[in-house]
Amino acid sequence: MTSASRLLLLSLVAVLSFGAPAMAQNKAPKMNKQERIHLRNGNQLYEKKRYAEAEAEYKKALQANPASEKAQFNLASAFMRQGSATASKDDKNNPMNQAEELLTNLAKNASDKQLRGKACYDLGNIAYSRQQYDQAIEYYKHALRCNPDDDQARQNLRLAQLKKQQQDKNKNKNKDKNQDKNQDKNQDKNKDQNQDKNKDQNKDKQDQNKDKQDQNKDNQNQDQQQNKDKQQQQQGGMSQENAEQVLKAMQDRERATQQRINAQQAQQQRHERRRTNKKW
Repeated sequence: MTSASRLLLLSLVAVLSFGAPAMAQNKAPKMNKQERIHLRNGNQLYEKKRYAEAEAEYKKALQANPASEKAQFNLASAFMRQGSATASKDDKNNPMNQAEELLTNLAKNASDKQLRGKACYDLGNIAYSRQQYDQAIEYYKHALRCNPDDDQARQNLRLAQLKKQQQDKNKNKNKDKNQDKNQDKNQDKNKDQNQDKNKDQNKDKQDQNKDKQDQNKDNQNQDQQQNKDKQQQQQGGMSQENAEQVLKAMQDRERATQQRINAQQAQQQRHERRRTNKKW
């Protein structure tokens, strides 16, 4: 096994070692009898992995002394053993989120420097489990500032830094991959656009040629008709224009005749009405 592999194995063990409960000390200030009893009972249950029962004892210790930092830390440890670091942070029923809230308060406000360091270490482990390596690195650094001799915090810091490097490398790799994909997509898009443009140009050219052909055909037909009319005139026949004039003249004569007939009929009807209305 290489030295790097040994470091990785040791660090993994360290990461999985969430904080053990803080033991009650005789020198602890402001620790009353009930607090000490429940802390001791909770620690015994914790060692037996009866975390829910240990949680209940630590809560009783907090009831005896709400300001007890050891009871808060031990309760957070019991919560962590029962919760999941990968669960949603919005899940209020997840014990891990309750543990994180207690530890964050201790990391900022605990009067015991060693206890602040342990709280930061556990917060680092939670962040590491969520693959939030930036946060994990900062928490491990805070833990080492409080407890410079904390070898587990030092090992986990190194592991988090390696994980962060790998994470950044993967992000850059994916970014380059996406850029190449977008570039290929843009090239395909430009190719399709050029093809559509050429297709439109060819269609326009075909339409222009068709229009030109139609115009030539119309010109040919017009020339043929003119030649035909000219031939008819030369042969003594009647051109289309002359035929239309003759037809119009006939229609005018017919219309005039009909108007005279209508006038005669109207005059006759007037005479009939006058004769009918004459008194006898």
